[in-house]
Amino acid sequence: MEMTSWSGLGPMGRGRYCPSSYLRFYSSFRFLSTNAASESAPNFTLEFTDLCSKGLTKEAFDRFYPQIWADPPLFSHLIQSCIPQNSPSLGKQLHSLVITSGSSKGRFISNHLLNMYSKFGNLQAAVSLYNVMVVKNVMSRNILINGHLLVGDLDGAKKLFDEMPERNAATWNALVVGYIQFEFNEEGLSVFREMHISGFRPDDFTLSSVLRGCAGLKALSVGRQVHCCVMKCGLGIHLVVGSSLAHMYMKCGSLEEGEAVIKSMPIRNMVAWNTLIAGNAQNGYGESVLALYSMMKMAGFRPDKITFVSVLSSCSELATLGQGQQIHAEVIKTSASSVIGVISTLISMYSRCGCLEDSIKVFMECEVADLVSWSSMIAAYGFHGRGVEAVELFEHMEKEGLEPNDVTFLSLLYACSHCGLKDKGLEFLKLMTEKYGIKPGVQHYTCIVDLLGRSGCLNEAEAMIRSMPVKGDAIIWKTLLSACKIHKNADMARRVAEEVLKLDPQDSASYVLLSNIHASAKRWQEVSAVRKTMRDRGVKKEPGISWLEIKNQVHQFCMSDKVHPQSEEIDLYLKELTAEMKSHGYVPDTSLVLHDMDNEEKEYSLSHHSEKMAIAFALMNTPAGAPIRVMKNLRICSDCHVAIKIISEIKNREIIVRDASRFHHFQNGKCSCRDYW
Repeated sequence: MEMTSWSGLGPMGRGRYCPSSYLRFYSSFRFLSTNAASESAPNFTLEFTDLCSKGLTKEAFDRFYPQIWADPPLFSHLIQSCIPQNSPSLGKQLHSLVITSGSSKGRFISNHLLNMYSKFGNLQAAVSLYNVMVVKNVMSRNILINGHLLVGDLDGAKKLFDEMPERNAATWNALVVGYIQFEFNEEGLSVFREMHISGFRPDDFTLSSVLRGCAGLKALSVGRQVHCCVMKCGLGIHLVVGSSLAHMYMKCGSLEEGEAVIKSMPIRNMVAWNTLIAGNAQNGYGESVLALYSMMKMAGFRPDKITFVSVLSSCSELATLGQGQQIHAEVIKTSASSVIGVISTLISMYSRCGCLEDSIKVFMECEVADLVSWSSMIAAYGFHGRGVEAVELFEHMEKEGLEPNDVTFLSLLYACSHCGLKDKGLEFLKLMTEKYGIKPGVQHYTCIVDLLGRSGCLNEAEAMIRSMPVKGDAIIWKTLLSACKIHKNADMARRVAEEVLKLDPQDSASYVLLSNIHASAKRWQEVSAVRKTMRDRGVKKEPGISWLEIKNQVHQFCMSDKVHPQSEEIDLYLKELTAEMKSHGYVPDTSLVLHDMDNEEKEYSLSHHSEKMAIAFALMNTPAGAPIRVMKNLRICSDCHVAIKIISEIKNREIIVRDASRFHHFQNGKCSCRDYW
């Protein structure tokens, strides 16, 4: 007996798809007694469903095929059991048996088959089955909507949704969650509004998704409205919804409201801890992250990969190498060192703490590096002024068959801009658009403007900003303003500064840059005018701060700082160090001090820049020959750049300084950035 199954599944003859038990069934099913089901033991259903739930589909069929044939709806359990096994072939065999049993027209079994094909991602088979179903209901359509969403066919899901004669809460929930899952947050929130107006009640999963959509859009006002909806639905203490709510507030920059939500939760689980830690990390509260991390462990929770990514990112921002190394050790102990996300964060952490060689080691030990890891390593090379290596790594990545994305190109263009690789940078911008079809964003153009500006092509850089297809922001104009300072172009600086201050009138750095440019050109009237504007607008210059970590303790310094316990010793040491530097050819660049004071006072002011104080402290408190790593919130000045080169030579130290732009590696009187500061 040969039968043809539905939708091109092929013949179901002997020896084809059917195992031997199915063949035995075919030879005997005509002789089954109509009272087969009644002969079953009372516990038949429990035993049968237990086998199905354990994935023992064949055994369930072998043992109970007479009962199944007498009561075809039991096929639903068999169909359901093959989904977790991810066995489309078994599903097709069951579908053929359903057709043979004559129960394929029943809505109950058809919905189970529809769900099976949808879960397997076989949308074509699901649609074909749906089209031949004699009787459909809301569940049938909901299942197919989910089938469309599982394969990313949002248009197909929306079309079916619009055609539905009736909908239930599950219909609305499916579409809302589907849109937000694929980051169509505005569309998801729009459908959620319609759902609310139509009087349907969202469930916990939908509300969690909607809150994630609000977080993605940083729509704080809408998020607060959803919070009201959460309370009305009685889900205020629901752990998953509560964590999603806290995440939304923190992602929108309202850390206090997010923390208040978590404090109100009756139980704080791992998700809540991760939300709290990640929220502080995203809002720049690195020290709080480390404190919360310690509290979480004291509360008996074991960190996972999500925790490690947040905590290591905070170590990167704080440049606390010692703590970063300790957390790396914990990563290894918890077997998270093979997680790609953690590997990429480790690469960035070591890079931003000034340990490029450790970044390279982590990358080289990675068994299967993904695009994020490659991009992180390219960025690390660029951040440390190793543009040639960054380019070589990119070319190697291409040979490995990995296709770069916008982040990869941003890292690459950054590397080129900081190493003066003008031609390479322009070549990569062209490659990005023509070969890979990636549209450059304002950050990519900022790198090119920086590249052109450093190369002295100021007019070309300005023309690019004014002609690029994306709207320029304050940062891209500030980048050009910095180039005007390097090349002492006061006329262009005035024009560019106007553009910056239109976009960000409270940005102190732009006023300071413009003032310094006018001072260099001895335009004292303009200097006074800029400073008056700052006073009138209440703009204050951001103070330069440098810090370093010694024995797991962070020491912070501000210009002419007298707060540090060793400030007097540092002052005396700097006096001796400056004299020693002068004997090796150092001449303080007093033109950088723009205040009306005599030369001796100007020299004292220069010698007490925060990075010089931090380096002096390190020389006093670390073993001879140990590397010194200093971080600074602003750009390093040209006088400090020259001075640190000399210090590295006379003290025989490697000195690594991370400023607001990049790393500077000083050793043996030279700097890796080749004076590209």
